[in-house]
Amino acid sequence: MAQFFQIHAETPQHRLVVQAAEIVRKGGVIAYPTDSAYALGCHIGDKAALDRIRALRKLDKHHNFTLMCRDLSELSTYAKVDNQIYRMLKNHTPGQYTFILEATSEVPRRLLHPKRKTIGLRVPDNAIALALLAELGEPLMSVTLQMPGDEYPMSDPYDIRDSLQHQLDLVIDGGYCGLDATTVVDLTGDVPALVRQGIGDFSPFEAA
Repeated sequence: MAQFFQIHAETPQHRLVVQAAEIVRKGGVIAYPTDSAYALGCHIGDKAALDRIRALRKLDKHHNFTLMCRDLSELSTYAKVDNQIYRMLKNHTPGQYTFILEATSEVPRRLLHPKRKTIGLRVPDNAIALALLAELGEPLMSVTLQMPGDEYPMSDPYDIRDSLQHQLDLVIDGGYCGLDATTVVDLTGDVPALVRQGIGDFSPFEAA
């Protein structure tokens, strides 16, 4: 049975954030709010928790997972970033984008795209997510909370609790989130490429 924490969207209660981080560290799978849709998250090094998310979302091995990072210093640990890409990221983080980048050796192989050795990385503009990431001190392995067959991600924390309380360890109620996923931008080529149009505006990257 999932625990249910009501955390203030602008001033997250530190006590609850600490408890949420501990659930993640102990192998829990959580639902938490971001600046786009709700996401599922688990510890970056926990294979069993990752497998639970794959089963819940019915994801195959080719699905790109996202490392949710608190700032660009973490991004550079897990992705190969040159000066031009760094400037681009700095201008668009935190924000409603997921960036596909070439992964470093710090990323567990099971999180990588099996053929391309790439990883999705993003810095959310959400106080609860950032507080949780700061408390963890490392990225959170994440994927949008969109169930198989659904057209949109889940946005109501009470619906999430009612539907998934036996499959999750924690649902963080941070209020309603949007129905749009992030815009996915591939930065592994010579020019930025749009992989998925979401809530973020892609036009600044077309001029890059």
